[in-house]
Amino acid sequence: MSTTVAMILALAVGTYAFRLVGPVLHGRVVLPVRVQELLSAGAVVLLVALLATGALTEGGGFAGWARPAGVLAGGVLAWRRAPFVLVVLGAAVTTAALRALGVE
Repeated sequence: MSTTVAMILALAVGTYAFRLVGPVLHGRVVLPVRVQELLSAGAVVLLVALLATGALTEGGGFAGWARPAGVLAGGVLAWRRAPFVLVVLGAAVTTAALRALGVE
């Protein structure tokens, strides 16, 4: 067995174990309220960091102004509780329109 196959199998087993831990430990482990709040805040911070890096960078540099403007438009539409399809289309149209106007 090659090293690549062994690593893929190890990752598959680890992924399955993570998925199995939730249902197995449900009700057996009680986390304090403070820990639950910290985990929720941590999840939000990770999502915001992912959004920022995806919206602002490309190839290790700044992605230009069109992409962040599209993400901002999509964020505003999502905040206003627009349907998901409209959020995606609004972000895409905003980015495409700015790029068509020469804004990178």
